[in-house]
Amino acid sequence: MGVSLLSLLKVPVFLLSLINFCVFELALAGTTRHYHFDIRHQNVTRLCHKKSMVTVNGQFPGPRIIAREGDRLLIKVVNHVQNNISIHWHGIRQLQSGWADGPAYVTQCPIQTGQSYVYNYTIKGQRGTLFWHAHISWLRSTVYGPLIILPKHNAQYPFAKPHKEVPIIFGEWFNADTEAIIAQALQTGGGPNVSDAYTINGLPGPLYNCSDK
Repeated sequence: MGVSLLSLLKVPVFLLSLINFCVFELALAGTTRHYHFDIRHQNVTRLCHKKSMVTVNGQFPGPRIIAREGDRLLIKVVNHVQNNISIHWHGIRQLQSGWADGPAYVTQCPIQTGQSYVYNYTIKGQRGTLFWHAHISWLRSTVYGPLIILPKHNAQYPFAKPHKEVPIIFGEWFNADTEAIIAQALQTGGGPNVSDAYTINGLPGPLYNCSDK
């Protein structure tokens, strides 16, 4: 029984098509990015006032997370302080990963002292600059940072590509311990004391007394 030339050509053509499909799928697949958050106390000075406060990796604001649309993020959070902690990824659409959203006592039990938790989620259909923050009590006043989602490789920005990108994060600085402030407010029923300064990327503006120390 003879074999036609066309039949012989079908096999390599099929293999070539399969290879092209696999390459295309790999191009669409995102990267798995790993981050490590150590929740610990750090001495920080603002407005000539030094205090120990809860931070991520000793940084205030916390570390920058950078990913691309389609990437998977694995962020291990280890709690070294006496406070319970959880982290919320503000603005991330947690599609089929609600357990990674972060609100304590809502989608997860908080991470207790000496314990750890790995947040595992994939960024789908999103790009832009978001932020992450603690989602329990007032720890969010010191535990926060930027979350930058770049377009997929070879994808166009929805605007002219910027020459440079500089994240700007607005926050507040309290000379007092924020956990003590909210505890007092809950005990008295009154409103909590206001912050001592507004901040940009963790630093107060020049209009405050002792703003450069």
